[in-house]
Amino acid sequence: MRGHLLTLALVLGLISATYIWQVTRAPVTLRVSTTTSLYATDLLEELARKFQEKHPKVIIEFTPVGSGEALKKAENGDVDMVFVHAPNLEKKYLEKGVLKFGEIFAYNTFVILGPKDDPAGIRDMDPINAMIAIYEAGEAGTTKFVSRGDNSGTHNRELWLWNLAGLDPSGNDWYIESGTGMAQTLMIANEYGAYTISDIGTYLKLSSELTYLTPLVTQGSELLNVYSVYVVNSDVIKGVNERLAYEFQQFVLSDEIQNFIRNYGVVEFGSSLFSPANGDPDGSLREAWNQLAGG
Repeated sequence: MRGHLLTLALVLGLISATYIWQVTRAPVTLRVSTTTSLYATDLLEELARKFQEKHPKVIIEFTPVGSGEALKKAENGDVDMVFVHAPNLEKKYLEKGVLKFGEIFAYNTFVILGPKDDPAGIRDMDPINAMIAIYEAGEAGTTKFVSRGDNSGTHNRELWLWNLAGLDPSGNDWYIESGTGMAQTLMIANEYGAYTISDIGTYLKLSSELTYLTPLVTQGSELLNVYSVYVVNSDVIKGVNERLAYEFQQFVLSDEIQNFIRNYGVVEFGSSLFSPANGDPDGSLREAWNQLAGG
């Protein structure tokens, strides 16, 4: 009997100690780099809030930068995970072994925006012919184009479209490189009454302030915008919290959060800012990602 009581006491002691450790342990920080276009929609802050409701000891710190810089931060060990939308850049860091557990979690589209009077006449054109028309209007001195110019996912998509059109606008007076995030680039384009490229989510979020801009080209496979989330590989990059990053990633991929993403923005803007990947059941998003990554 005494042995059973001793065993019970030990078990209760362990349970008590475990409970006290869980309650009193210090908060842990999850470091996340993200593209500015995604961060500007406030979606990630909402996801962090929901995660912290279940994990109150976790502090999530976001660093919004262009996709290129977000991936560099992963390689430097400055973050534990990344949210990005530049498949051609992502592929390079996957090949280096910097990233692991890559998953597409959402998608939307890029849009080509411009002044409402549309001096280049691109409304409802396909994306490639629209870029050609903007170039010709710029050369004729009738319009300007504002580029992110920051190696972000949006900037890389813009450069890809110019390349598909067989054009290089760099160095022209009408081609303005902002070197800033998506929100600021949109504000500059609005001020100039210029053309630019944006993800639809950031545009909708800021549309009430963009009085001189309107979406002119919204259709075309070239405009598909795929968002992926990666965990930084702790076997290659030391000092990162791979376990916690993976836990947050799986939370983002859960049915609960995928449903939340489906409805995010509907009440405020009349349509969702993103479509959830829902595990990409037919593989079409992964196929598109592979094409955008260059194979």
